[in-house]
Amino acid sequence: MDTIIKIENLNFGYNNSLVLENINLILKKNDFLAIIGPNGGGKTTLLKLIMGLLKPVSGKIELLGQEPVITRKKIGYVPQHTTNDEFFPITVEDIVKMGITNSKTLKENSAKILDIMDFLDVLKLKNKKIGELSGGQKQRVLIARALVFEPEILILDEPTASIDNEGQHLIYNYLKKLNKDKTIIIVSHDLNLILSYAKQSACVNKNLCFHNMPEITDEMKDLYIGCQAGLIERRLKHGNI
Repeated sequence: MDTIIKIENLNFGYNNSLVLENINLILKKNDFLAIIGPNGGGKTTLLKLIMGLLKPVSGKIELLGQEPVITRKKIGYVPQHTTNDEFFPITVEDIVKMGITNSKTLKENSAKILDIMDFLDVLKLKNKKIGELSGGQKQRVLIARALVFEPEILILDEPTASIDNEGQHLIYNYLKKLNKDKTIIIVSHDLNLILSYAKQSACVNKNLCFHNMPEITDEMKDLYIGCQAGLIERRLKHGNI
């Protein structure tokens, strides 16, 4: 299988203080990696490094065999939903179209845009304002926007935060279908995702512990320190994940 992302001995920090230390990771085509970790552990920083928005202090990142700044156009990014857009007067269809910036390309791909919206079950919402949608609907719209230029990699940062269980499972099922031809990285606090949908798991807390299976390992629990580690232990013990 082709290597999509390769990270070797990566270190990153601010003002001589490391946020990420000795990170190593290889992801292949059609991998589905779920990343967990405590707040402030470096998860979002790692995503920014993969997308070429930050440069390592040392070490190397390759995205499709090149530096991320060269190939990051192959990434579709879905941010965590915020409430800042609640009253912004823009329709669902307009938001999805924002994924294609060239007007000529937009016209040529109008049918594809509608197909993607239909796949994610937001086509029927195309004329609604973004503020009229539920949290789960908004996230599906953002996923559609990320898909319209056909990225090879889809990165999602807490896509199901503040969404009810039904909405979470709906989004995860869509991601599982998309994983047939896309490599997916998702940051999540939802441990059900790791066991039920992802193919690989990693815990990030300055260091990275990777497991080529969706299970939570003892090493991950040790890295995921404090009360969060206790939460994982209790959920594993009582079968809640």
